Amino acid sequence: MGQPLRAKRSIRHLGLWVCTLLFLSCNSLKLVGDDQLLVKKNVIYADSVKVSEEAIENFILQEPNSTILGYPLRLNLYNLAKQNPDSSFQAWLHKKENREKRLNKILSEKQVSRLGESFLVKGLSETLKKIGEPPVILDTALTRATMERLNAYYKAQGYLNNTTSYSIDTVASSQRALVDYRITLNKPFMVDSVAAIIASPTIDSLYRLNVADAIIKKGSQFNVDEFGRERERLTEVFRNNGVYNFQESSIKFDIISDTTRLANDQKMGAILNIDDLRKRGEGTITTEPYKVTHFENINIYTDFLFDDNNTQQEFIRYNGYTIFYRGKLRFKPKALTDAVFFEKDSLYRDIDKVRTYRQITNLGVFKYPTITFDTDSTRRKLTSNIYLAARPKYSFGANLDVTHSNIQRIGMAVSPSLQARNLFKGAENLSLSTRLSLGNSSDPNIQDNRFFNIQEYGADLSLDFPRIWFPFIKTNTLIPSYSLPRTRLSVGASFQQNIGLDKRTLNSVLGYSWKPSQRINHNIELLNVQFVNNVRPDQFFSFYRSSYAELDDIADAYQDDPTLSDFFETPKGQTEPRLEIPDGTAGLIEAVRNNQIVGLSSEDRTDVGRIEERRLRLVEDNLIFASNYTLNLNNREALTDNDFYQFRFKIESAGNLLSGLSQLIPFGGEEGSREVLDVVFSQYLKGETEFVKYWDFRRSNVLAFRSFFGIAVPYGNSNSIPFVRSYFAGGANDNRGWFPYSLGPGKTNAINDFNEANLKIALNLEYRFPVAGNFKGALFADAGNIWNVFDNVEDPDAKFKGIGSLGDIALGSGFGLRYDFTYFLFRVDLGFKTYNPAEEQSKRWFRDYNFANSVLQIGINYPF
Repeated sequence: MGQPLRAKRSIRHLGLWVCTLLFLSCNSLKLVGDDQLLVKKNVIYADSVKVSEEAIENFILQEPNSTILGYPLRLNLYNLAKQNPDSSFQAWLHKKENREKRLNKILSEKQVSRLGESFLVKGLSETLKKIGEPPVILDTALTRATMERLNAYYKAQGYLNNTTSYSIDTVASSQRALVDYRITLNKPFMVDSVAAIIASPTIDSLYRLNVADAIIKKGSQFNVDEFGRERERLTEVFRNNGVYNFQESSIKFDIISDTTRLANDQKMGAILNIDDLRKRGEGTITTEPYKVTHFENINIYTDFLFDDNNTQQEFIRYNGYTIFYRGKLRFKPKALTDAVFFEKDSLYRDIDKVRTYRQITNLGVFKYPTITFDTDSTRRKLTSNIYLAARPKYSFGANLDVTHSNIQRIGMAVSPSLQARNLFKGAENLSLSTRLSLGNSSDPNIQDNRFFNIQEYGADLSLDFPRIWFPFIKTNTLIPSYSLPRTRLSVGASFQQNIGLDKRTLNSVLGYSWKPSQRINHNIELLNVQFVNNVRPDQFFSFYRSSYAELDDIADAYQDDPTLSDFFETPKGQTEPRLEIPDGTAGLIEAVRNNQIVGLSSEDRTDVGRIEERRLRLVEDNLIFASNYTLNLNNREALTDNDFYQFRFKIESAGNLLSGLSQLIPFGGEEGSREVLDVVFSQYLKGETEFVKYWDFRRSNVLAFRSFFGIAVPYGNSNSIPFVRSYFAGGANDNRGWFPYSLGPGKTNAINDFNEANLKIALNLEYRFPVAGNFKGALFADAGNIWNVFDNVEDPDAKFKGIGSLGDIALGSGFGLRYDFTYFLFRVDLGFKTYNPAEEQSKRWFRDYNFANSVLQIGINYPF
């Protein structure tokens, strides 16, 4: 009876929402006059085929009111506002004869007047108008203008004889209009011949050498946009072959206007005209042929200060470059010249100019550079002047955060940082960042009586420089300077006090990165070393409470055994004994392992063994000696581009170097494992792929998709993956129907405080749309889970056993509200457990699909 009853209630609630929406939708026509029509929809047909390209739809001058899932929220918010709140207030004030007199007895006349200006009377209406949207009333003048724009667009595409028309259909006399735009394209015009008239012999020669790549060719369809792209292509060709001052305005196309031919066979000829260089003098304009230029002088000004131009400059010459400085040269000449892609006696190339700008900026020690060019009297010799202004040698920053989490009720964190630029005169940048976090915890196991009874502190020191440093190997030929190469050396440490097991972490990284193009980014960490030391392993059961609760439940069945009495204690204020930590928990586990408990069931033995296996894995110290490679592909053009994809691939290997050294150096350790500094080093292979795709549905409506697959396989010296390299599921950037670490593994019901595994699958789909002003909305569905595979976990519910385990993929869905602060986005999402694999097979769908069991997730920026 429970399930049908809930279903009936859901149907009633749904019906109530539908009725409410229908009632509000009636308000859409509130401000539409009797002789007016509200624009409901526009449709464009080209030769009876519906057009859905956004670039073409943008020609429509009257878009319908925006909707959220078909509901015109902003229009109805606008309609709720009083159009003339002053008049409405006066009408209300004088509607009843004695109302104004009664108000005047309570308030003064001035206060009554201010009441009319108050937020509830006037301010609310103004706010609703601001975030709302006025009704889009059909204007046939704009409809005709749209028709003319469509006609012009298709003419530009080669359909010079196209005809356009429009029709207006009212929707069942409901004062709503559907506007159809119909274009009959007719036969397109084709380019019948291409001729070239070029004034400068140098330009003519370059054109002939590159004519095979021309966009405008005989037999191609006439298209105004392609003529523009051909102008851009030719400009790029000339400016990358020595003609530094070529002007795109010198290129013109003439179309043969034989009206007879146009009418009969839709063919036209194109004539390319490239004029000489136009120069403006004193009241006159002169021309001269374009010439190819070579670099004669390349000057680098390292102290380009606008307020100190009178100071005497000195200079040195280095490999064909002249470097100017004031006082003392603060940079190694090679560090400067490696960032400049112009060379003495070489041809000017525009691409070298772009690369020089990028690489100088990439050094991180200069502000935006300025590059100018001068020629000699022959117009063939070029002088480049590169003006640089150095950034401050040192800079300091600090952040202060107030935090709250499941570990601390309130916390404060301060993170000061110091950056030293150009440390060794080769554009090396050193950064030191520290952090100190103080928090208050109610954990009864913490003996510290101070208010801030938990602390975490650490520091990171990082040195990076703009080149690939690799001993004994020259990498310039493999990774050229224009790919923005960088080397990073870093070391860091962090320490915890009264937090869990009080981890102490040391890490160091030697990494390289380079970017051969705007869309490709490579990153290699040749060495990534991490050492994790757990200072208080005896506090495992104090921190991992779910493991303790499970062990204590097992112990309850045997608490009357006199041989186990020393393992129990009765907490103050309670009557039931509990396992004492740490001696009692350790003693019970040891008794189980040594078969000292009478009547112990095989199920309890298995469960205790599983708990102890997890404890040993989480309290053991970790030494991770890894290398990894990451490839990032991204075709996003700009931050406002909402139609793009991203792809990331990462492969990591740990322990192989130490394993190889163990053949030469006799490492210690128990049988089957090897240790370095008394720590068993980790050995595994880990791979990840992530794909993100955005689709732009116009008017800031975006569909975003993400897929992730990751697996880490232990082998050799390890039979499990370190906790810090494992996967977890749930959280604000993952499956939002579950809290972090609370989903999985597999179909287990979150049996641990922090659930993790070594295989993860995640799929996310999110529809994003504008709501009002800077408020954005989203509907989402998140699928995925984590599993154990190829490791020492024996629980069958937590293991991935093949295709059938995909039935354990959890599904969360929900909605979110975001506020866009321009520089960042604040996000609140409400997730619901839609399909929960931890439930019985018949109860997995929608069992906890209600607000009482929803999960509130808060995040900054989009989850993917």
